[in-house]
Amino acid sequence: MADEETKSTLEFLYNVSRELASALELRTVLQRILFQSLKYVGGERASIVVLDDNGKAVDSAIVYGRKIHDHTTQQLRETVERGLAGWVVRNRKPAWVPDTSRDERWLRRPDDALDKSGAKAALCVPLMARERLVGVLTLVHPEPGAYNKEHFNLMQAIADLSGIAVLNARLYAESQRQARVMTALAASAAAINASLRMDEVLQRILNETIQALQVETVALALVEANWDLVFHAATGELKEGIVGKRVQAGQGVIGWVAHEGEGVVIPAVRDDKRFVPGEQFDGLDAHAMAVAPIYAQGRVIGILQAINPISGVFDPDALLVLTGIGNLAGSTIQHAQLFERLQAAHKRYRELFDDSVDPILVTSWEGKVHESNRQAAVITEYTSRQLQGMMIDQLHVVTPGDKKIGMEKLKSGKIISYEAVLKNKSGRKIPIQVNVRKVVFEEAESLQWLMRDISERKDLDSLREELTSMIYHDLRSPLANIITSLDVLSTMFPSPENETIQTVTTIARRSTDRIQRLVSSLLDINRLEAGQTIVSQQAVTPALLAEDAIDAVRPMAESRHQMLTGHLSEKLSPVWVDVDMIRRVLINLMENASKFTAPEGKIELGGKQEGEWVQLWVQDNGSGIPFTEQEHIFEKYIRLNGQDNASGLGVGLAFCRLAVNGHGGKIWVESEVGKGSKFILTLPVAKE
Repeated sequence: MADEETKSTLEFLYNVSRELASALELRTVLQRILFQSLKYVGGERASIVVLDDNGKAVDSAIVYGRKIHDHTTQQLRETVERGLAGWVVRNRKPAWVPDTSRDERWLRRPDDALDKSGAKAALCVPLMARERLVGVLTLVHPEPGAYNKEHFNLMQAIADLSGIAVLNARLYAESQRQARVMTALAASAAAINASLRMDEVLQRILNETIQALQVETVALALVEANWDLVFHAATGELKEGIVGKRVQAGQGVIGWVAHEGEGVVIPAVRDDKRFVPGEQFDGLDAHAMAVAPIYAQGRVIGILQAINPISGVFDPDALLVLTGIGNLAGSTIQHAQLFERLQAAHKRYRELFDDSVDPILVTSWEGKVHESNRQAAVITEYTSRQLQGMMIDQLHVVTPGDKKIGMEKLKSGKIISYEAVLKNKSGRKIPIQVNVRKVVFEEAESLQWLMRDISERKDLDSLREELTSMIYHDLRSPLANIITSLDVLSTMFPSPENETIQTVTTIARRSTDRIQRLVSSLLDINRLEAGQTIVSQQAVTPALLAEDAIDAVRPMAESRHQMLTGHLSEKLSPVWVDVDMIRRVLINLMENASKFTAPEGKIELGGKQEGEWVQLWVQDNGSGIPFTEQEHIFEKYIRLNGQDNASGLGVGLAFCRLAVNGHGGKIWVESEVGKGSKFILTLPVAKE
């Protein structure tokens, strides 16, 4: 008899093991465990709940007789939390309940009432695998006391065989699910990143989402500056009424997702307190939805919304897939936005480039032409195709004074300007002003050459030069006669007997001195620009130079009620200069200061020694010079308009610069509008 029982037990264990070992899919394993339990132990119904490593119910199945009931996880979750199965899970011990009406662990439902199904018998055992709780198995018999010790032992034996089978099936299901998710995301990544056009990118995101989740409608909204959400694309049912819809910041489910940065699946939309009627799309009855944030560089830039799964409920992996696609979409959308801005900037640059009134060439660092605008083709008389490949030196000749183009300055981002002569195809020579700077062209560093036709300016300069020369030559002889005549008058009418005549002759002499200085300065400008060196130099003390200059300017300053002072120490070393030329430099600077200083203003001539150089300056408290004009004021024919709209030829400061530079020194200005100007120059100390 014992041999028969042993044989029967071994046969039972073999059959159960074979049934469980031949299946790996979780649903099949659960069904076979339930059917084997009912077959060998008996009962009206059997249920099994699968738990994850955190004790959370992840899957389940129920058998009534021979019928399988799916989608029971939510129904059995209460049993696991509060019923007999919950006690087994918490204590990890099997439970044998002869009469459910007498056991407090039994979770009573309406159908357990005595006038319905009434009391029952139940067996509940934990499913263990490698000391891990992977599930709980329950058998229910409609007759109290139906189960005995043998049934209890058989139930435990089935549980021992089932634990590892359930764990393996669960792990297999998880790996399959992860594989499906990864496959879906990989396919989505490949499809989404196949374009940089914003409209195509959005449409690809929607297509991948609706295919992966099998839903009726998918919509995508982007976050604006005020955190409002605006829908930019949609696909599926009633997509036409979605694009352009705006949802205020923080409003509804999608506003919550954008604010919190977390995805959500809502099986019953109208039961969710976050849902507001305002986020319902016209004509679209949303009964279930999944929403995931779209991230880019760590911040939410939009949301992806899937509405109404075709099967009626969302797959357990729906949020994982939707979140994964959202993460992929974020970087792709941002790249598309950057690409659109880059394209727009490139278009604007191209329009500005082609429509420029000045010729523009883009070359390599070696000077080979890569690109040219329309005006370059017009002025050079070469076609754009002919210009490509030409060298910049073939198109223009740099003037001798500007021969060196500092590549180091260009590489540091500075702009280099110089004058040159452009040679066009017909051989005509055109004077041009060239501005060269570093640019990025076709993703490579290049040089941009902007060439401005200065023919009119050159013609005007020539006219001015001729006029200046004419003034100089035509004034020289009459001026000499006037000076001689004034000397004769001074001799004929000595002071003080003829005080009135002496006053008139003094005024006339000062005026002729100013004209003489102007003529001499014009002559010096021509000589210095021609490269002639200063030869008539001698040692003179700065104090003596300052005294002579102040005496010459004092009448002008006094007539404007201005205070003119000089603070030069007698200890300053003598300077090696052309005395008359530097005297005229100081007079020019002080006369300019007087012109642009209001009455009652102050003008100061000062100096100090710095090594082998003496620094002199003329400072006023006049109107000042704008910073943008300070580098141009030493050019010829440039005039600054003061409060009295001062007149002149505009050669005074140009002469000062040429004269000081001719002595090896430097001259510059420090000024602030409304706070006056300070002109500073350096002169070499005389060698003993």
